[in-house]
Amino acid sequence: MSNPSMMDGENAALPDNQPNHDAAESFGDILSQYEQARAHPPEEKRQGLQGTVIALSGESVFLDIGFKTEGIIPLEEFQKAGETVKPGDKMPVSIKGRDPEGYYQLSRIKVERPKDWSSLEKAFADKASIAGVVSAVVKGGLSVDVGVRAFMPASRSGAKDGPEMEKLVGQEIQCRIIKLDVADEDVVVDRRAVLEVEERASKERRYSEVKEGETVHGVVRSLTDYGAFIDIGGVDALLHVADLSWARVSKPADVLTVGQEVDAKVLKVDAGKRRISLGMKQLQAHPWEAAGEKYKAGERVEGTVTRVAEFGAFVELEKGIEGLIHLSEMSWSKKIRKASDVVKPGDRVDVMVLGVNPGERRISLGLKQALGDPWADVPAKYPAGSVVEGAVTSLTKFGAFVQLAEGLEGMIHVGDITAEKRINHPQDELKVGQVVKAQVLEADVQRRRLRLGMKQLAPTSIDEYIAEHKEGDVVTGRMTEVSGGRARVELGEGVQVACKLAQQAEVDAKQPEPKSADLSSLSSMLAAKWKGGGASGAGGREPVRSGQIRSFRIVKLDPAAKKIELELA
Repeated sequence: MSNPSMMDGENAALPDNQPNHDAAESFGDILSQYEQARAHPPEEKRQGLQGTVIALSGESVFLDIGFKTEGIIPLEEFQKAGETVKPGDKMPVSIKGRDPEGYYQLSRIKVERPKDWSSLEKAFADKASIAGVVSAVVKGGLSVDVGVRAFMPASRSGAKDGPEMEKLVGQEIQCRIIKLDVADEDVVVDRRAVLEVEERASKERRYSEVKEGETVHGVVRSLTDYGAFIDIGGVDALLHVADLSWARVSKPADVLTVGQEVDAKVLKVDAGKRRISLGMKQLQAHPWEAAGEKYKAGERVEGTVTRVAEFGAFVELEKGIEGLIHLSEMSWSKKIRKASDVVKPGDRVDVMVLGVNPGERRISLGLKQALGDPWADVPAKYPAGSVVEGAVTSLTKFGAFVQLAEGLEGMIHVGDITAEKRINHPQDELKVGQVVKAQVLEADVQRRRLRLGMKQLAPTSIDEYIAEHKEGDVVTGRMTEVSGGRARVELGEGVQVACKLAQQAEVDAKQPEPKSADLSSLSSMLAAKWKGGGASGAGGREPVRSGQIRSFRIVKLDPAAKKIELELA
């Protein structure tokens, strides 16, 4: 067997006069045991070592600690402390464990472990941190060597679970004594309290280190409806939903996930309230910077309706660029009372740019303009006298509105609905939704008014009279009114037309007018007069006056205008 003295320490050596108890034991075996003793120093050799810096890399400082294998300390520890280090520097170190490459992991903990009970009592009274080495996992917690054996409850270890506690074994830690009984040699220590103090101190430093305007890298820790909390190196900063993107974001979960790494700009730091505000969209160019050049009045564009309000609808043209379709620009009919009657969120719409104001970040859009102005071709499509058909859309006291096309309505005045009787309200003859035919009476494009009439399409006595006669016919009628070289002539019941009396003898104003004939006997009177050879008087022609029955020649017939022109035969 190997001599136990081989494992005593770093300087163990085989005495010259030691007998060889096992002839089979070779020098190679003894050397192997010696090298193993150097590679795995006992616990008492792990503390209070003096290290000498022998090399530096981009991440680590390498130290000779007198063992076969060197030790390392992260270079970051020196940089955070503002210290410089170079080969040849010496410093006290302790061994925490081994890294995957076999190097000793060293610690520069400056608080020395107590060497006696008086030191422990003073540390307990001062609530000071002390150094210790975790020696084992025991029931309910950990065993810690702080100069004497101490117990650390699992809940005060700072470890989340059993596997994490196992990783603490062999590591040098800082802890605080929370119970001390010298008589019973009972010591209980707390690592979690020290970690919390260190964490608070680290956060305080971080709040002072972070500067407004700089870009930071972090990890999404949690999501809420109003934003995301980002861990930016020991402190949480709020990334508000409004600062996620120039595009409208309903909730952070639509664009972020817990654990995602992000870059953000520091917008505001309030160290007193421990608040840091971040923004991701601020790292991108604002889309409005180019909006003035990209969108011109009169152009047609496509977008998505994002939200609807009482006064209109907002349309996203691209991320961060929204325009407004005002209620008045949604339809030519002017009957829109709320935007939701026309569009809803999510709809894709074609719109026309009406105006752009990059300074105020506003774009006015028109939905009806993109559909085309229905009044543009009204004069050609709906000339006066043409017959149209449409459904009644609404009724008012003065008339009825009829839709002829999308965005185009005409109005039938109450007096133009029927000629058969006088009505007080359009609803006496019409109802909403009823399809009617009407004649175009007037088209005013400038005022966007189209006047229609229904009664003009109903057959009348003058229509029948015109249908039964032609220009040049000689007919008999009664003059009902004579004035200023013109006369009003009644050709039959309900048929009254004008007759020009140019170059006719003046009417004898002193001669009394004959009594008006009864309309019911008009036909017989005209027939009797005709058989009697017409009018008589001086020169064979009776002076023209009201009440006379005379012969007339039809000069012109106009069925569309319902007009007849006469002259004395």
